Amino acid sequence: MNTLKEKNKFIATILAFAIFPMSGFATDIYLPSMPSMATELHQPESNIQLTLSIFLISYGITQFFAGSIVDSFGRYRISLVSLALFAVTFLITATTQSIMVIYAMRVLQGVLSGFVAVSKRAFFVDVYEGEERKHYLSIMTIVWSVGPIVAPFIGGYLQKIFGWQSNFYFLAGYSVLVLIFELIFSGETLKRRNPFHLEFLIKEYETMFRTKDFFYGMLMCGLSYAMVFFFNLCGAFIIEHKLGYPQVATGYVSLFLGFAWMTGGFLGKALIKKEFLPKIRYANFIQLGLIVLMFVESFFINNIYSLVVFAFVIHVTAGFIFNNYYAYCVGRFPNSAGIAGGLTGGVAFIITSAVSYGVASIIKPEIQLQVAEGYFVIGILGLFILSMIKIRKAHI
Repeated sequence: MNTLKEKNKFIATILAFAIFPMSGFATDIYLPSMPSMATELHQPESNIQLTLSIFLISYGITQFFAGSIVDSFGRYRISLVSLALFAVTFLITATTQSIMVIYAMRVLQGVLSGFVAVSKRAFFVDVYEGEERKHYLSIMTIVWSVGPIVAPFIGGYLQKIFGWQSNFYFLAGYSVLVLIFELIFSGETLKRRNPFHLEFLIKEYETMFRTKDFFYGMLMCGLSYAMVFFFNLCGAFIIEHKLGYPQVATGYVSLFLGFAWMTGGFLGKALIKKEFLPKIRYANFIQLGLIVLMFVESFFINNIYSLVVFAFVIHVTAGFIFNNYYAYCVGRFPNSAGIAGGLTGGVAFIITSAVSYGVASIIKPEIQLQVAEGYFVIGILGLFILSMIKIRKAHI
């Protein structure tokens, strides 16, 4: 077995950070292209939006079983195969005009992203311990936000110059490049293989679901990212179709909002030693207060600047909550890191997909006021979960 060499530990860590944002790249790089895709493929907006939700659903479901697989069979080979298949599916997506083929490829890309994400989350738990592990897990969520920051910015220019297909050619090339470096510098990090027995897996999942702090943490991760993903689903259509801005503008807006998510992550890391639940509750209250202000302001001003400014500060609070809970959940069960990471990602991203697509489908936001309505629904759901945690702790 090609195990990770100590001399390559630093390079392998950098590669893990390079691979981890792949899911963000796969969802966000073509955000500026969504209106053009709808036009060229002769599809309604909802069908193009569905390509995002399909990806997230398959991404989330895969992580339920991917964790047990990488804990039993290792991380390295699974990552290599996933990266190779990534390139193939992205090439197929770029060369087809069939929405059904695109749907199929998005399902496969979600599956592959699930395996890669779970493998690389477990990498940090395998290689690092103690405070160093907490440090890297916290950084991991920040690095993950690089995808949503950089991808739409790149995608906006790719769309302007080459068309929507170029986004997927770019992803294919990125996958091949990372695969080559993985083959040269990385290796297997799993030290103790867990048995791949159904009884063992059921017991592990039952233990994790019964651990209330872990369970509520998964829910909060899903709701926090749903707030960001809700804007991803409707933002490009509002900016390009309703406000009349070009695709590059969508890329700049996504870049700006990506920094909001990263800012929330940095705040989470900076306040990592503060008492956990109080800081999460404060963030949720601030979030709801900002959404109310967005409601009020919508009756007086309704332009791209007001929309983006409010989205920015709201996404900072979402990134803060996500960073804290995600790092907590992934490191909660270090002896079953793959399963814990997979379960966290699986539940979180299924919730993200269901809530964001559901809210967007019901509200069908076309103006700032309706975006605020969607934010408010998701923020209230978060307040409900945090209230349940408080009530439960009061009865212990």
